Amino acid sequence: MFISQQLKEKNIAEYLLYMWQVEDLIRANQYDIEKIKSRIIVPSQLSEEDKEKEIRWFEELIQMMQREGVLEKGHLQINKNVITWLTDLHLRLLKSPKFPYYEAAYYKVLPYIVELRAKGANKEEPELETCFDALYGMLMLRLQQKEINAETLKAKEAITTLLSMLSDYYYQDKAGTLELE
Repeated sequence: MFISQQLKEKNIAEYLLYMWQVEDLIRANQYDIEKIKSRIIVPSQLSEEDKEKEIRWFEELIQMMQREGVLEKGHLQINKNVITWLTDLHLRLLKSPKFPYYEAAYYKVLPYIVELRAKGANKEEPELETCFDALYGMLMLRLQQKEINAETLKAKEAITTLLSMLSDYYYQDKAGTLELE
């Protein structure tokens, strides 16, 4: 919970990837709060009060996953909303003549999106979700200590650059300081 709050305030892209990882942690522990307590929360360096807050947070996420029918796969609506907000901003940035660097970063990523979709990525999901899926997949490969080839690393760099720019613009937009026209 504390990491998610910090990420949500500082880097919306990292926040989303973190929340997807939390969803998978809950699934890996079979939605069992006792397993989550013993494997994730109790070993942490949190105070007892913060551990209780963390337990409640996980319990709430589990309940949300049950209500929304995403116990086996998929993402919580709160996470889908982030993709929706970012996609809306992404499209507004592309329409604006004031952001040529963002547009260039997008066109650098576009061939990777096309390639991922040709390899089986969901063609119906927003392009940004395809980008997040790619980064999340690479994160999982790293956690499994599997090798990532050079072309995949190039894709990761391009996608990371785009999402980093988008994240910065997200906070500017949220603060009311982003001028699109």
